[in-house]
Amino acid sequence: MQYPIRRKLRPKDARRSNRSFVLQAVNDNPPLSRADLARETGLTKVTISDLVAELIDSGLVIETGTSEMGRPGKPSTLLALNPAGRDILAIDLSARDQVRGAVLSLRGEPVLTKVRALDGATGQQALDAARALAAELVEAASHPILGLGVGTPGTVDPSGTVLWAPNLHWTGLPLQARLQDDLGLPVKVENDANVAALAERRFAGAPGNLVRIQFSRGVGAGLLVGGRLVHGAASDAGEIGHVTIGENGPLCGCGKTGCLEAWASVPVLRTQMDADPGRADDILARAGRRLGLALAPVVGMLGLQHIVVGGPADVVTPALLDAARSCIVERTRSQFRPQLELVASSLGEDAVLLGAGALVTLTELGVT
Repeated sequence: MQYPIRRKLRPKDARRSNRSFVLQAVNDNPPLSRADLARETGLTKVTISDLVAELIDSGLVIETGTSEMGRPGKPSTLLALNPAGRDILAIDLSARDQVRGAVLSLRGEPVLTKVRALDGATGQQALDAARALAAELVEAASHPILGLGVGTPGTVDPSGTVLWAPNLHWTGLPLQARLQDDLGLPVKVENDANVAALAERRFAGAPGNLVRIQFSRGVGAGLLVGGRLVHGAASDAGEIGHVTIGENGPLCGCGKTGCLEAWASVPVLRTQMDADPGRADDILARAGRRLGLALAPVVGMLGLQHIVVGGPADVVTPALLDAARSCIVERTRSQFRPQLELVASSLGEDAVLLGAGALVTLTELGVT
């Protein structure tokens, strides 16, 4: 019988963990005093004092003033994340016609955005556009750079290799390694729908159990369970766009017929609506029902209650949302099941960019 290898907790691991606790508390509840942080994290006052001094020296945390006198003694000095302490770079590869990039503050607020035309480019041309935009963002940064986050369509493994992105014609592309070699910076590459789910959690107050649908050049899903991304054994959790909906559907870029995204991707739906503008609501309602057919088993199996749908405003309309919601409820209805919440994202076109930035703060600082 083989026993698992036990790993000892090293002092530097404990310190890194405690540092993340402090940064998370400062991020979630600004402004806090050192005494507040000790109560919030359960760490000793000596540990808090040491960690806060380190974080101030590194520029990640700043003192913002003093608390109002509520107790006897000297007023407490208050602490908050320093928005100018680091720049975070983010790239969104989800759109067919453009690559979007942004420089974000440490709080995740966009400082500036850049766009490069893509015009349906795939393969090496799409890779070249992403690399060029990343270089532009580095030049545009005005503070030390924490890292670059990238949201891309397709299946992405833990090393940041795009295993399969049929709409970009990428297979086995080590995108994370390429960008790290180019820039000499920490880079994290993740599926676009996954990073959008992180954005909903951090910036829109979504719950920890969530499905986030991304309508773009394909259709993807990011799944949070207990606040953590679900990747699946083969890194392909959320590839709902390649679930077959109907036997006799259109040919998909993956080679199968009848995949959800062959029916309901943004380019497909816009082509149909442009050809028959008077039937736009009917076209979107059909797409919404097909989305509901793909999601109903997931909702029923995991007992999910909250679904957020993101994408262009001309696609994510009440017609699509109402049809998807009705289909899921119809197929999962139970007297024990709470009411399903299926809503449009409030983050608009910035969800993937914000999520790519959130991915950097998660991996580099341990802040969700």
